[in-house]
Amino acid sequence: MAIQVAQLTKTYGTQKALDGISFETQSHKIIGFLGPNGAGKSTCMKILTGILPATSGTAKLLGTAVSQDNLALKRRVGYLPEHNPLYQDMYVLEALAFEADLQQVPHKKERIAEVIKITGLSLEQHKKIQQLSKGYKQRVGLALAIIHNPEVLILDEPTTGLDPNQIIEIRTLIQNLGKEKTVLLSTHIMQEVEAICDEVIIINRGQLKLHKTKAELQQEFPNKSMEDIFVQFTQ
Repeated sequence: MAIQVAQLTKTYGTQKALDGISFETQSHKIIGFLGPNGAGKSTCMKILTGILPATSGTAKLLGTAVSQDNLALKRRVGYLPEHNPLYQDMYVLEALAFEADLQQVPHKKERIAEVIKITGLSLEQHKKIQQLSKGYKQRVGLALAIIHNPEVLILDEPTTGLDPNQIIEIRTLIQNLGKEKTVLLSTHIMQEVEAICDEVIIINRGQLKLHKTKAELQQEFPNKSMEDIFVQFTQ
């Protein structure tokens, strides 16, 4: 299993951000990770990436328990947080080289060139990040997340604030990445889920409400859109 979560709980004082959620996903799938604002999605993603410790329960990636100090596992994971943390004064190439050094990427020059091509940054690579449009900044964030060729990619709202053309471009990029990697994708755009996700997980108020493949959803809810299903399980 690529991702395994068992009875995962996270509390902040008296508030439960995650309340004993459990799920497993296969490799080389795009999993839509859905829920209203405040449902616990970002908290779960931060635990899976080793940024936050869980209060209780377990989280495993690629069969290995996640922990804050497991650097070997972190090198197998790519993460794009909701608020894309970029060094605005760096040039695109400079930022990629910096991240490649941090990740100890072999054949750095060749890998940077490959990632620039994959993410469509060829014309922007010599610009400062602060000069880029939001769509291209998201591409840089994705490039940084995949520079070390991770097996699991965790993306938190990667298309938020983009225009329709940019959304389609980033969506296509994610779809291509999903052919080789396991992608956990948090999004509020239901058309995105319908277009590219193989599985759907819905959480609400820290609890798991649904985990089905897209084929299972189509069979069980033949006349409902993804938006209808989302509303049904989050009201």
